Amino acid sequence: MQQKTKLFLQALKYSIPHLGKCMQKQHLNHYNFADHYYNRIKLKKYHLTKCLQNKPKISELATNIPSRSFSCKDLQPVKQENEKLLPENMDAFEKVRTKLETQPQEEYEIINVEVKHGGFVYYQEGCCLVRSKDEEADNDNYEVLFNLEELKLDQPFIDCIRVAPDEKYVAAKIRTEDSEASTCVIIKLSDQPVMEASFPNVSSFEWVKDEEDEDVLFYTFQRNLRCHDVYRATFGDNKRNERFYTEKDPSCFVFLYLTKDSRFLTINIMNKTTSEVWLIDGLSPWDPPVLIQKRIHGVLYYVEHRDDELYILTNVGEPTEFKLPPWACGFIMDTNSDPKNCPFQLCSPIRPPKYYTYKFAEGKLFEETGHEDPITKTSRVLRLEAKSKDGKLVPMTVFHKTDSEDLQKKPLLIHVYGAYGMDLKMNFRPERRVLVDDGWILAYCHVRGGGELGLQWHADGRLTKKLNGLADLEACIKTLHGQGFSQPSLTTLTAFSAGGVLAGALCNSNPELLRAVTLEAPFLDVLNTMMDTTLPLTLEELEEWGNPSSDEKHKNYIKRYCPYQNIKPQHYPSVHITAYENDERVPLKGIVSYTEKLKEAILEHAKDTGEGYQAPNIILDIQPGGNHVIEDSHKKITAQIKFLYEELGLDSTSVFEDLKKYLKF
Repeated sequence: MQQKTKLFLQALKYSIPHLGKCMQKQHLNHYNFADHYYNRIKLKKYHLTKCLQNKPKISELATNIPSRSFSCKDLQPVKQENEKLLPENMDAFEKVRTKLETQPQEEYEIINVEVKHGGFVYYQEGCCLVRSKDEEADNDNYEVLFNLEELKLDQPFIDCIRVAPDEKYVAAKIRTEDSEASTCVIIKLSDQPVMEASFPNVSSFEWVKDEEDEDVLFYTFQRNLRCHDVYRATFGDNKRNERFYTEKDPSCFVFLYLTKDSRFLTINIMNKTTSEVWLIDGLSPWDPPVLIQKRIHGVLYYVEHRDDELYILTNVGEPTEFKLPPWACGFIMDTNSDPKNCPFQLCSPIRPPKYYTYKFAEGKLFEETGHEDPITKTSRVLRLEAKSKDGKLVPMTVFHKTDSEDLQKKPLLIHVYGAYGMDLKMNFRPERRVLVDDGWILAYCHVRGGGELGLQWHADGRLTKKLNGLADLEACIKTLHGQGFSQPSLTTLTAFSAGGVLAGALCNSNPELLRAVTLEAPFLDVLNTMMDTTLPLTLEELEEWGNPSSDEKHKNYIKRYCPYQNIKPQHYPSVHITAYENDERVPLKGIVSYTEKLKEAILEHAKDTGEGYQAPNIILDIQPGGNHVIEDSHKKITAQIKFLYEELGLDSTSVFEDLKKYLKF
């Protein structure tokens, strides 16, 4: 039963455009929050009444298609000499593999969004928003719609594109790498495209067409990382711009989503545990929105539509808990239905490589199956489980070079996050590939607090269960060492943002497990941050960390694991911290305070230990800008790798030579 439900939901998940596509560089935002729950919530289906069945559909929805790389230094695309035509009968997986093998490595540098609408593809080429005919998308023949340099921004890039239904307008959200601030420009499409308007600080935005064939842009406005206001605007001769919804609950944020068939616009109001959805008829966008279900604490739900039927994904049990609007009836599609009956077209993703599976009985290996990575043929992917203190089995994913011998003497880099119900990122990064090629073992610990094993996995690692995530991380590292993967003197740990809580806590509780740690924009002072309600995200974060200002139980519990609060004179691993000067999500003040306190504790320990003590290196690298995490920063990547190699006493000559194949210096 559970397996059938899982397959059905996965089918639906991969048929819905991933909302996070537009905001990939942000830590947690209004698009990708709902996306993390797609594969962990139950499905209910409702028919619409006949009063809506005869209304025509809006024109084809603009959908995201595969990415394109670009460089502002080179406006014209470069034809690659080694580019070859792929046989028509070649398997889809083989096509991807062949393309990866022939593609110059530099093209992994920057990823840009593309949108296909009607007969055109819209994307960024150089510093311009352009479009080309679908069949000419890979050629040099494109039309320039807007030059991003007109905005006077430093190295701007397009974060999201939305095309009006009849292609009279296109809207694009533009950002820079060193800031989360964005500008949405509206371009009128004609023989001479022109910027019709621009709006600052736009988060999500979608187009609909009203009864008079007029394009209406709905957008949300973000202020101090809080997104509470929804606007709608028209352009041309009938210009108007009005705010029509404001969310009063400071713990919630608002994002917009156009259903897959463009029939309805949904206004999604969410915090970490509760949601509420209002529906706007795409054919009557000036009518008042209709409430699907009033928010109930602990109830998350998300709405999709197709063929006059609403699909509601939710984490609650019985469908009768929903009071549907008058125009919808309560026909329910059983969640045990055969996934082949899913009304959405299935888009089967390329399956992950064959892998080794390790399982443990009282700490001993009793099952091993799998094969090498079929893409690179140089590395192995392993799935392991570690037994935590309470007996809970914690999954891990491990990568290492196929021909590696004596793994106990190889360096190990552990990744951890464990917060907000978000999956630990295992996406391709050039520096990770280089490390594996140089003999490193990479381990991803899917601890409680993350979302890999569903909503309960998240619930078991938040609030007064946050220490479960720390216990899981400790168990993972000890299991890796026990099974012959590296050793403490060669073990390193990396984390970013909220992952810094568990990484910092481990440095306090079991520093002997690690040799070095790299942190990026880490959350290290949980207690003081959560007691400061003037910070933009404190109220939104209460459901994750607790409310130490009003709940003594929460306050005392946070004190038990908060990295800043638990620093003490002892030996620590070396730590490299990358922070951003104007980061609004993790204020620099808390990181600086943590660094200073850590250095003081190390100095005190050194005095007590006496002469000959080798103190760890504590490095705080403050980068300019106001972004939270900059994944593509070459300076950051090289600084972190240099730090790890120096701390482990390894020769970094070859790794930097290899890295140049992927990154443009």
